[in-house]
Amino acid sequence: MQAADVCTTQKAAEILGISVTSVQQLVEAGVIEAWKTKGGHRRIPLAAVHAYKSNYAQHSQDARAPRPARQSGAMLPASILVIEDNPMERALYQKQITSWGLQVSLRFCENGYQALMEIARDQPDILLADIIMEGIDGYEVIRTILDDPLLADMHIAMLSSLSPEELDARGGVPQGVVFFAKPVNYDELRGYLRACCATHARRGAPA
Repeated sequence: MQAADVCTTQKAAEILGISVTSVQQLVEAGVIEAWKTKGGHRRIPLAAVHAYKSNYAQHSQDARAPRPARQSGAMLPASILVIEDNPMERALYQKQITSWGLQVSLRFCENGYQALMEIARDQPDILLADIIMEGIDGYEVIRTILDDPLLADMHIAMLSSLSPEELDARGGVPQGVVFFAKPVNYDELRGYLRACCATHARRGAPA
């Protein structure tokens, strides 16, 4: 393979529009082919980078196809995706949200990489994202969503124990994103999800 046919992780990150860390995660997961030189530097075939970019775009486009708002006269529930790497917190979210009687479907991801793949497969109506995670963190997932106009209808909330100063150092809370400090006030979260579900119902109501 000629030098022109391969690239560094930095170049792959530029092509894909993600961080170098994210590229490394994809390589380690075996999603993108790569190898290391004798000097320990990763080299990635450009064909593998472009194939991943093409496949991801196709999956995303398929997932974003308009879903019917009603089936047999019934409103489809709002879909919630929760990104949380702590299993105890995932269990707590499951218990709390399912106890509120909301018309929602609920699913979980343990990290940002899984979340991006899940969003590409089936775009959620509501995203609840932890921030501090290994590899692709919540900030990167949210930035990816906000940079894509096809995902503009998604409700997004960040849930984190970061202090205001730590949030500011990372760029603050993006416009249009709701922030919940941990430990989460579940009464506030319930109110937020109820409002999101009401918006979902209005969008799906027949004209």
